[in-house]
Amino acid sequence: MIQNPIPWPGGAKCACAITFDMDADSLIQIARASDGFDRLYPISMGRYGPTVAVPRILETYRRLGLKQSFFIPGWCLERYPDTIEAIMNGGHEIGHHGWIHEDPVATKGTPQTEAFEKALDAHQRITGQLPQGYRAPVYNVTQQVIDLMIRHGLRYDSSLMADDVPYAMQTSEGRLWEMPVHWGTDDWPPFAHYDEIGYMMPVRAPSDGLKGFWEEFEAQYEAGGFFMLILHPFLTGRLARWNMVEKWLEETLNSKDVWFATLSGIADHLDAITQAGGYTPRTEQLPYYTGPQE
Repeated sequence: MIQNPIPWPGGAKCACAITFDMDADSLIQIARASDGFDRLYPISMGRYGPTVAVPRILETYRRLGLKQSFFIPGWCLERYPDTIEAIMNGGHEIGHHGWIHEDPVATKGTPQTEAFEKALDAHQRITGQLPQGYRAPVYNVTQQVIDLMIRHGLRYDSSLMADDVPYAMQTSEGRLWEMPVHWGTDDWPPFAHYDEIGYMMPVRAPSDGLKGFWEEFEAQYEAGGFFMLILHPFLTGRLARWNMVEKWLEETLNSKDVWFATLSGIADHLDAITQAGGYTPRTEQLPYYTGPQE
């Protein structure tokens, strides 16, 4: 049961977003700043995302008529312009994902403000527009970043885990929508085997690693909720894994009453129904704390 279910467009039972974090090889550059430039295997693994996987993903989305959300570091926007153009030509959303996948918790203060605004500048120069939403690298959003989002006019975050469905966050700076994530619908635990950045997950078979996602979807569908995958092109964009996601998409579109949307599209819907008085969202008041707790 979901305590405060959202009425979805057309009476759909569930809203779905199959989102991607296109980190490419920013991960090795930030994790091994002194010599990442010369670590060819992890660079090539990351590059597989924008050069091989994203075209495959975009073709599936084109064929099925889906528009979805991609979160991309500003550094990657600059280095993969053809991929960015293809994403935009497909009508998809590109969200803020830091400058070079820096951890907000590790770059508090002036460095985080500079990184956040440097990425905004890249969005404006390369996409011609500012992003509507943000997802923190490793989900480590801080109160500083929440405030930066509001000050720069972003409408939603997608880094936190306080509900099953989108909810509102209120601070002294203003308000944001939260599009909640969870590790249970993230492909990092089943597929990330990346010693150079400190992860050595036991890589699971595609059917095994993806099975939990479909179980999460069925629960959300039955409850009238919100299902979002958080995927990485260099992981789930690989051939066998993406074939399974593609088959699930086809089956779901044919057999379920689901609304697939970008996260900015979901924010549009939430704005409309709350302003019309048709829905009252649950609101989290931030900051949670203002200092260490004893």
